[in-house]
Amino acid sequence: MSTEFETILVEIDRADRVATLTLNRPERLNAFDRTMCEEIRDAWHLLKLDDSVNAVVLRAAGDRAFSSGLDIKTAYGQPSSVWHHDDPGEALSPKWQKMWKPVVCAVQGMCTAGAFYFVNEADVVICSREATFFDSHVSAGLVCALEPIGLMRRVGLGETLRIALMGNDERVCAETALRIGLVSEVVSREQLWARAHEIAATIAAKPPAATQGTVKAIWESLDKPYRAALDHGLIYTRLGNPIAKAELAAAANDASRQNIPLEPRIR
Repeated sequence: MSTEFETILVEIDRADRVATLTLNRPERLNAFDRTMCEEIRDAWHLLKLDDSVNAVVLRAAGDRAFSSGLDIKTAYGQPSSVWHHDDPGEALSPKWQKMWKPVVCAVQGMCTAGAFYFVNEADVVICSREATFFDSHVSAGLVCALEPIGLMRRVGLGETLRIALMGNDERVCAETALRIGLVSEVVSREQLWARAHEIAATIAAKPPAATQGTVKAIWESLDKPYRAALDHGLIYTRLGNPIAKAELAAAANDASRQNIPLEPRIR
């Protein structure tokens, strides 16, 4: 199946239960404009509601760049009041769109600036051997404030500050990206898309309630203190685990036979 968009491609392999979302502006180094942001937002919603999809591959057309971030040569179209400006990352992010199906991101070539929105909120990130990662904001005289927030969750404060402050003068190669945990695997360019699909298909073959619940629980834990995260995670294990469901059902049956309410009734 293929769904038509202007700046992206969305294809669904129903046999493997994997969708592929491809950034498709290679002539602009896959930089995103407002149209692409809106189309990606719509695609996340489309895939979230499609029960034939259990996992998603996020990739980009062309060899030069995965994405160069925001297309500065195309007006993004922010409102005149700075207090009403929106963050493009909200549209690009599956997590902002409450799409909890696992996302495997495959990076080739250059990945810079706003491209970190994609990397930061993917669940598995792999790259090709020639891939490079850097943030060009400060080199252009711009404050680098949004992308580092998600990046710190992946590589920590020290590496994030170095990437943010070195700008165009230092590019993180694939081997370094693997060492610092920015990616989890490095493959050849020829293998990249096939390997990303393989990982996604392996995940998609597992029960979707389990994989999506796992993604949701782990990402939500990042916003909570340790003990609160454990308590919150326990709720998901009760909701999503067959053993826990069976125990709850057995308890309900026992209570029913004994005519004992499971919870006190409030009148």
